[in-house]
Amino acid sequence: MAAVVSSAGGLLAMLNEAHPVLKLHALTNLNALVDNFWPEISTSVSTIESLYEDEGFERRQLAALVASKVFYHLGELNDSLSYALGAGPLFDVSEDSDYVHTILAKALDEYANLHMKAAESSEEAEKMDPRLKAIVERLLDKCILDGKFQQAMGMAIECRRLDKLEEAITRSDNVQGTLAYCINVSHSYVNRREYRREVLRLLVQIYQRLPSPDFLSICQCLMFLDESEAVANILVKLLKSSNKDDALLAFQIAFDLVENEHQAFLLNVRNSLPDPETQSSNQVASVIPSDSVENGASGADSQIGDASGVETVASTGDDTQMTDGSRASNGDLHEMDPNEVVYAERLAKIKGILSGETSIQLTLQFLYSHNRSDLLILKTIKQSVEMRNSVCHSATIYANAMMHAGTTVDTFLRDNLDWLSRATNWAKFSATAGLGVIHRGHLQQGRSLMAPYLPQSGAAGGGSPYSEGGALYALGLIHANHGEGIKQFLRDSMRNTDVEIIQHGACLGLGLAALGTADEDIYDDIKNVLYTDSAVAGEAAGIGMGLLMVGTDTEKAGEMLAYAHETQHEKIIRGLALGIALTVYGREEGADPLIEQLTRDQDPILRYGGMYALALAYRGTANNKAIRQLLHFAVSDVSDDVRRTAVLALGFVLYNEPEQTPRIVSLLSESYNPHVRYGAALAVGISCAGTGLSEAISLLEPLTSDVVDFVRQGALIAMAMVMVQTNEACDPRVGTFRRQLEKIILDKHEDTMSKMGAILASGIIDAGGRNVTIRLLSKTKHNKVTAVVGLAVFSQFWYWYPLIYFISLAFSPTALIGVNYDLKVPRFEFLSHAKPSLFEYPRPTSPPSATSTVKLPTAVLSTSAKAKARAKKEADQKAAMEKSAAEDGSSSTTASSSGKGVKTTEKDGDSMQVDGVTEKKIEVEPSFEILTNPARVVPAQEKYIKFLEESRYVPVKLSPSGFVLLRDTRPTEPEVLSLTDAPSSVATTAAGSTGQQGSATAMAVDEEPQPPQPFEYAV
Repeated sequence: MAAVVSSAGGLLAMLNEAHPVLKLHALTNLNALVDNFWPEISTSVSTIESLYEDEGFERRQLAALVASKVFYHLGELNDSLSYALGAGPLFDVSEDSDYVHTILAKALDEYANLHMKAAESSEEAEKMDPRLKAIVERLLDKCILDGKFQQAMGMAIECRRLDKLEEAITRSDNVQGTLAYCINVSHSYVNRREYRREVLRLLVQIYQRLPSPDFLSICQCLMFLDESEAVANILVKLLKSSNKDDALLAFQIAFDLVENEHQAFLLNVRNSLPDPETQSSNQVASVIPSDSVENGASGADSQIGDASGVETVASTGDDTQMTDGSRASNGDLHEMDPNEVVYAERLAKIKGILSGETSIQLTLQFLYSHNRSDLLILKTIKQSVEMRNSVCHSATIYANAMMHAGTTVDTFLRDNLDWLSRATNWAKFSATAGLGVIHRGHLQQGRSLMAPYLPQSGAAGGGSPYSEGGALYALGLIHANHGEGIKQFLRDSMRNTDVEIIQHGACLGLGLAALGTADEDIYDDIKNVLYTDSAVAGEAAGIGMGLLMVGTDTEKAGEMLAYAHETQHEKIIRGLALGIALTVYGREEGADPLIEQLTRDQDPILRYGGMYALALAYRGTANNKAIRQLLHFAVSDVSDDVRRTAVLALGFVLYNEPEQTPRIVSLLSESYNPHVRYGAALAVGISCAGTGLSEAISLLEPLTSDVVDFVRQGALIAMAMVMVQTNEACDPRVGTFRRQLEKIILDKHEDTMSKMGAILASGIIDAGGRNVTIRLLSKTKHNKVTAVVGLAVFSQFWYWYPLIYFISLAFSPTALIGVNYDLKVPRFEFLSHAKPSLFEYPRPTSPPSATSTVKLPTAVLSTSAKAKARAKKEADQKAAMEKSAAEDGSSSTTASSSGKGVKTTEKDGDSMQVDGVTEKKIEVEPSFEILTNPARVVPAQEKYIKFLEESRYVPVKLSPSGFVLLRDTRPTEPEVLSLTDAPSSVATTAAGSTGQQGSATAMAVDEEPQPPQPFEYAV
C-alpha cells in the first residue's frame, strides 16, 4: 500500500542539505506534488529560486520548472513564464494540463507583443528572448505534426511567423480550404493594414504554386493589394485559353471584382488588358476603345446591349455613330488570326463587365421586372401630409425615390404632377434630384431623361436654378461610381455658371461620378468653386473633393484643412470636415496623424470631422483602439454634435461584426443626452443594416417612442435599415413596426420630425421595389466603397436634407442572376430549401373600404335597452315554435322529397367539410420552393439555396446570390431566355411606363381583377 503524503515539509527541508543528490530527490518529488502542496512550497520558493540561479547545480532546470508551477498557482504569470523558459526542454508543450495551457497562452501573447513592437521599431527585435522563440516554435511544430493546421495558422498569424504559416498551409490535407480559411482570418483578426497585406501576398504566392490555382480567390487577394496589373494578366491568360470554361471563369472574376465597387481599380484593370493583335491596330482600337465616350456606348457597350438581350435604343446622334462604328469595324476582324477573333469577342464582353455596364443593365432589368413597390403606401402618405408642411412634402418625395430606386418607375410622380409642383426652392432641387435615384444606373439614357431640367447649352437657361442644380446632382446619382461618360458634361456645367445652386448640384454630381478616381483636373475645378467662398457651393465642393479623393490619403487633405481654418462659413467647414474624412477612407493606422490633428482641433466642426475620419479609416475592422477613442469622445466632448457623431461612427467601425454593436452601444442608448441616444440608434442602423438582427430591433424599439422628437426620427430610420428585406414570418415585430409607421404618418398631432422619420423609414424598408437591401460588405468580405461612403454622407442629412439620396449608393439588389457565355439570362430553376412564406414579399396594403369608418358609441337609455331585450325574447320564442312545426311537417313529406332534403343537407355538410379541409391545407405549406432565374434571394435565404443536380446549367461558382456564370451542359439545344424586356426607353417613358407599369402596380396593390376603364393619354 502506497504511503499517503500529508505534507511537503520534509522535502523542503532536504533542499537545504549540502548533498546535490538529496536536493535532486527533493525537487523531483516536489515537482510531482506541487499542484496539491503549492501553498506550503511557496514559503520556500526563494530556496528553489536560488537553486536555479546556482550555475554549479546540474539540475537547475528542474528547480526552474518547480518555481514556475508555484508562481503559476500564486497567479504571478510573468514570473511563472520566466521560470518556464528557464526549464528548457523539461517544460513539455504537449502536456495536457491547465498549467501548460496557461503558460503557453502567456508565451504566445508575449511573443506576439514583442513582434508587434519589433515591426514598429527595429531596435526591439534584438531584445527577443531566444528561449521564448524556441518555446513558441516547439508549440507551432507540435500543432503542425498533430494535424491541427487551423490552430497553427492562427498562432503563426498572431505571432507574425509567415514562414510557419506557409509550412502549415502547404502541409495541410486540403490546401484550397486552408487558404480560404486563412483569407477569412486575415480579414477578421489582423488589425494592422500593412501586416494584412504581407499575409495576403504570401497567400497569393502559395495559390500560384498550386497545380490548379483558384483564380477567383487570387484576384480577390490582388484587389486587396491593389495590384491591377496582376489581375489583368490572369484575365488575359483565361481569355486567350482555348477552353470556353476558362473564359466563363474570367467573366465570373470580373463580376466579382465589380461587386466590390472600386472604380479606380476596375478602370486600371480594364486599361491594362491588351488589344487583340492585328495588322490594322487602328481598326481594332475602334472595336474596343479603352475609354467610353459621352453616353458610354463603346464597342464593349454595344456588346452589352446585345449580350443582355436588349436592343439598345440609339436616342442621340452619338449613339448612332458608335453603333455604326462598331459594326463597320467588326468586318475587319476577319483579317485577324481566328484565336485573336475569339479573344477580341471575349475582351469586348469583359470590358463591358469591368465598366459595370453589363451588371447595371441586368440589375435594371431585374428591378424593373420584379418591382413590387406599394403605391398605396405613398398615396396614404401624400393624403395625410399637410400641404403647408414642406418638410413632410419633401420627405414623401424622398420616400418615393427610395421605394423606386433603380426601378425606372416614376408613376407616382407623373400621377401627382400638381402636388409635385408645390415644391419650391431647395425642395424643387430635391424633387428633381430624386429622378436620379429612380433611374440610377440608366447610363445609356440618363442624360436624355434629365434633359428637360438640365442647364441649356451649358449655361443657366430660362429654367429654375434649383431644378437645374438638382438635375446635375441627379446625373451624378445615375452615374454614381460609373461616371466615365458624364464627367466632362458635369465639369462644363460647373465651369459655365456662377449660380451657387447649380454649382452645388454640379459638385455633388461630379464627386459621385468620379468617385475615388483622384482626377487632378476635376479636383482643381471643384477647388475653384470652393475658393469662391460661397457657403452653399462651398459645402458641396468640400464633400465633392472628398468623394473624388476617397481613400487616397494625399496631401490634398492638408490643403482642405488649411482652408477650413481660413473660412468663416460653418457650412464650408462642415463640408470640408467630411471631405477630409473621406480622403482617409480605409487607411487605418496610416490615418492616425491626421485623425490626431482633427480630434485635437478647437473647432467642434473639425472635431466632428475627426469622428468621421476615425469611422472611415477603420471601417469594418472592429479595431479596439478606434472603438476606445470613439467611446471616449462620446462621453467626454463638450459639443453635442461631436458626441452624437462619435457614437454614430461606431456603426461604421463595427459593421463587419454587427452582433457586437447593440451590446457596445446599449448603455449609450439609455444616455440622458438625446444626441447620444440618436447616435446610438443610427450606429445600430448602419452596422446591422439588412440583417434583421433581433438584438438590434430590441434596442431600437424603446427609442422609437422616445420623449425627444429627433431621437424618435433616428430610431425609425435605423429600424427600417435593420428590417429591410425582412418580413413578418421571420420576425413578427416587422408587422408591428409597419403599423407603427402608418399610425405616426396618419396622426395629425404627431410632430414634424417624427413624421419625417416615419415617411423616410417607409421608403427605406420597401426600397428598390422591395428588391434591394443595404449591404456594406461584399460576399468576398470586401468593404463596398460606394456603400460605406453613401451611408457616411447620408448621415449628414441632419444638416442638409438633399444628402438623404446618398443612401441609394448602399442599396444592393437581393437577386441571383445567372448568365451564360453570351452574358444573356437563360431560364433555369434552382431550389430554396425553406418555406416560401419565410422570404416572400410583404403583403400589399389593402385600400380602406367605405364601411370601415369608425362609428362613435351611441348613448343608450336604460328603458330602450329593456324594451329591446323583451322584443328579442319574444322573437326567440316565436322562432322556436316555427322550427318545431316545420319538423312535424317534414315527417309527412314524400320519399323523393325527403331524399332531396337529405342530399341538400349532405351537400351543405360536405361543403362545410371541404371548407374546413381547405383551411387546413392552406396551413400545410411546402417546405421548399423552386425559383426561376433571375430570382429574388434575400440575405437570410442564401443558406437555403441549392442548385438542382439534373439541371442543364451548372454554375461556375457555387454562389447563392449575385451574378453567377452558368456552364451550358447541353449547348446544342435551343436556349430559352428569361430577361428580354428592358426598362422603358426615353421614347416610351412618358406614356408607356405610366400606363403599363402603373396599372400593373395598381393591380398588385388593390388585388382587384377588374381592368381599369379605357382612357386616352395626352402628353
